[in-house]
Amino acid sequence: MDGISAIPIFVAVTEQGGFAAAGRELGVSKSAVSKRISQLEARLGMQLLHRTTRKLSLTEAGERYLENAVIALAAAREAEDAVAELQGDPIGELKISVPMSFGRLHVAPLIPEFLKQYPKIELNMVMDDRFVDLVEGRFDMAIRAGTLPDSSLIARKIAPCHNVLCASPEYLAKYGEPKEPKELIHHNCIHYSYFSDFNEWTFIGANDLIRIETSGQYQVNNSEALLEAVLGGIGVTRLPTFVAGPHIKTGRLVRILKPYGLPLQTIYAVFRERKYLPSKVRAFSDFLVNRLGKGTPAWDA
Repeated sequence: MDGISAIPIFVAVTEQGGFAAAGRELGVSKSAVSKRISQLEARLGMQLLHRTTRKLSLTEAGERYLENAVIALAAAREAEDAVAELQGDPIGELKISVPMSFGRLHVAPLIPEFLKQYPKIELNMVMDDRFVDLVEGRFDMAIRAGTLPDSSLIARKIAPCHNVLCASPEYLAKYGEPKEPKELIHHNCIHYSYFSDFNEWTFIGANDLIRIETSGQYQVNNSEALLEAVLGGIGVTRLPTFVAGPHIKTGRLVRILKPYGLPLQTIYAVFRERKYLPSKVRAFSDFLVNRLGKGTPAWDA
């Protein structure tokens, strides 16, 4: 039984890359993690980890043990999910990954209401614009915007995600407003660097798609940083309406190339495929759909 209880500790060490980081993840001391791994190795009679002053790495035995430990840990969580379905109220830690701008602007303001409604849930929200691996990061759920790659994840639609091309009135007064997509080659185009092919902008024309290779002096991996740049009058950029909408409404930004739409995307809640969906995950996804996905989103109104 000692070996079984060491499985989540060993997996955490390999996922976090060290004893201290694993301890922080598990809420125990570095020395307690190190002692537990040493006890596991002594019981198995095999060294699982190479230890150096800089990093840890798996031995051949460690690689084999990890492969099966991950399966065992997933099975244990599946068992917990099965029991959790019988609970009357959602309970336990809920770890979610949320894009930075959408999370700060539209999810974070809803969290107090959600936690008052579900007081037995402990929410751990990580805001990051990168696509994280739900299994590796031990996330219960993620919010993602865009076109989802093929995967084993289950996706639930929360709301549409419209994008618009915009610039400040000051920029347009100085450099003129483009009337056709091809004119963008003469403008300073600000890029969101986490997009694949971030400098190729696609527009929906009357009969087909129009793709334009754009260039500019600034790229950044956050939508609100893009917003600050375009409000500062340095160029043209694509922004989701959940960021740009209020500024277009007040006139601080001007939507340009209106006859040419940008491809529609979607905001999803995604979670791992599993036989039993934990009630805490279902509660949070239902909550977001009810607050953000009913009718036209507030940012598009």
